This record gives sequence, C-alpha cells and structure tokens, in this order.
Amino acid sequence: MKYSSLLYHLFLAKYHAPRPVILALTGALISSPSGSADLVECAQLPKPSVSIKRLEDALRFNTQYSYRSLTHIGGEKVKPGHQVLGLTRASAIAQFSLNMPSYRDAAERYECASPQISLNFGFKEMTVYVGKEFPVGSCAYKEIFEHEMRHVKAYQEHIAKVEKVVLEDLNRRFVTGDLWRGPAGVHYAQVSKELDERWLPYVNREMRKVDLDQMLIDTPEEYARLSQSCNGEVKNYAK
Repeated sequence: MKYSSLLYHLFLAKYHAPRPVILALTGALISSPSGSADLVECAQLPKPSVSIKRLEDALRFNTQYSYRSLTHIGGEKVKPGHQVLGLTRASAIAQFSLNMPSYRDAAERYECASPQISLNFGFKEMTVYVGKEFPVGSCAYKEIFEHEMRHVKAYQEHIAKVEKVVLEDLNRRFVTGDLWRGPAGVHYAQVSKELDERWLPYVNREMRKVDLDQMLIDTPEEYARLSQSCNGEVKNYAK
C-alpha cells in the first residue's frame, strides 16, 4: 500500500467592477489630432493605479475523516494504489475591482479617464486534514501533520511570488502615468473587458503553478519514508 498527500481545489471568482465615476464639464474642449479630450480639468484626476491585496485567512485543521474518506475526497488526484493519510485543501480566489473616474466635455463626446484597478487574491479556507485513525499527539500524526505543513508553506511562498510578478505586469500595462483619452464611455468597457479576458486568466495560470512546487514535496521517496516512519506506526494505523 502506498501513501499520498493531496493538494487543493481551485475556484476563481470573476472581477467585480463598480460603476465608473463620470464628471461632465462645461469647460472648453480642445481636440487633439486623434479626436481625444484634452481638458484642463483632466489634471485633477488621480494617476492610473494598481493595488493588490493578499487575502488573509486563518489555517484550519480537521481530524474528523478517516483516511479512506480522504482518499475518496481526493478523487481523481489520487494515484491508483495510493491511500491519502493527510490532505491540504484551499480555494484560490482572484477578484478584480475597477473604478474609472473621468471627465467629459459639455457635449459628452470625449473624455479623459483614469483606471483605478485593485486585485484581491489568495488561498482561502485552507484546511489541513489528518486521518482520524492517527491519534493527535502520536508519532504517526506528527509525521503526517508536518508533511502537510510543508504543503501549507508551499502555498504561502508561491502566493508571495505571484503577487510580485502580477503587480509588476499590471503596473507595466496600466500605470504609465498617462490618462486615457478618447470617445466618451469607451474606456471603462475596454478595461473591464481586458481584465476579464486577459488578466483574470493570467492570474489563474500563475496561481495554478503552485502544483509544480507541491509535486516536489509528494515524491515516491517521501511516501516511502512516511510509510516506514515511527517504527511502522503509520503503516499499522492505516490497515
């Protein structure tokens, strides 16, 4: 019998975009060659910005399920012939929020706008499971628990790396220092569409790369070590 630890399930939320803030002006409109707005009042808008907030959630622990139940919960991720003695699960959440303060000319034909983008993301409801056959405080429990905590650490280190990379890429795209200028109403829809179709899938892909880190933990050598640990205690409990 081989022993396994399972990883996680991902659920990604789409972005939530608040209504844009539009300020209609009675001031003069100066048209550029591209037909975009160039209003003195545009200087009053904030510069385009991107912010990221990492979701914080307390780690949970569960010893209510048998290793057979955990094997069933693991589903298709469980390799044939393996039993799941411990399991770490989490829900990955990524949610964009967009605000687009803007000024429009009196005729509401042109506007200058400033995208204010925020991203909330992270692993929520992270739960470490250890089969109930392994008494809390026993050597077997300690070995399985410590193995699962390596998975928890992998999540935490990965999300920190993703935050840095994603923030750099979003800043490169949106935080140019320049306002968005053009026909009234197009910028909010344009940025919303881009967040939904390009950036949310991108964040999703980056978060899923945690699989590679987790695979380095769940090696055949680690399974063999666990099965023989505590003078065979793990193997005896999992009969």
